[in-house]
Amino acid sequence: MMKRLLPFLLLLVLPALARAADFSGLSPPEGPLLVTEVVDGDTLRLEDGRQVRLVGLQAPKLPLGRSGFKEWPFAKESKQALEQLTLGKKVSLRYGGRQTDRYGRALAHLFLEDGSWVQGKMLRRGMARVYSFRDNRALVRDMQAIERDAREARRGMWALSYYAIKHHLEAGRFTDSFQIVEGVVRDVASVRGRVFINFGDDWRTDFTLVVEGKARRLFLDSDIKLSHLPGKKIHVRGWLKYYNGPMIQLTHPEQVQIVGSAPD
Repeated sequence: MMKRLLPFLLLLVLPALARAADFSGLSPPEGPLLVTEVVDGDTLRLEDGRQVRLVGLQAPKLPLGRSGFKEWPFAKESKQALEQLTLGKKVSLRYGGRQTDRYGRALAHLFLEDGSWVQGKMLRRGMARVYSFRDNRALVRDMQAIERDAREARRGMWALSYYAIKHHLEAGRFTDSFQIVEGVVRDVASVRGRVFINFGDDWRTDFTLVVEGKARRLFLDSDIKLSHLPGKKIHVRGWLKYYNGPMIQLTHPEQVQIVGSAPD
């Protein structure tokens, strides 16, 4: 009996999770405006000609005319999901940070006429993951909570190993890509204005996080205290580069989530 009721109960609970997000920090609504085209799983076009990038999301990428670009797994399904949600419907735009990117696209949170938050719906279905920036941090923690639920339920893209959380010891295999990496912080060191967060004994080869001066100030005002990280198990997201081993540069606290402590 309970198994038969579970899907129904989830339908009741999941919308409530979306409503729990606090939208009061966003700008007043702009619109509604008709969605005339969906470009991919995180970008669409409005009736006034503007393109909108769903701020806070990264959907699996399509080539979109880029020569030699290999389509990411689940990209078509993500686009189709956004089409199903928005194409031919009216949406309102609300901003929580920088309003346009270097390509002139609006960086907005989108809401359907019934008040539904489009970002939340895409994340809940496992059609995108959270992708935040220093100058657009509104609602990131809310989005990460929805993403976590989808990941734990293996919905959408989270059923694929391609998007699995990577252990810090294997991070070197995934440089030049955006990843979520898991590991226990070994130590934190400050060197000439930079903070280095180390996950192994050899900082020259092991996975490391780097925090520059401006970003360091953001951490001072956040719930993520860098000096308290040793011994903590964390998830960190960002673009993996190679600098004395695999590394991610931290520009804002929301890239880091504390998920536990090192086992005894």
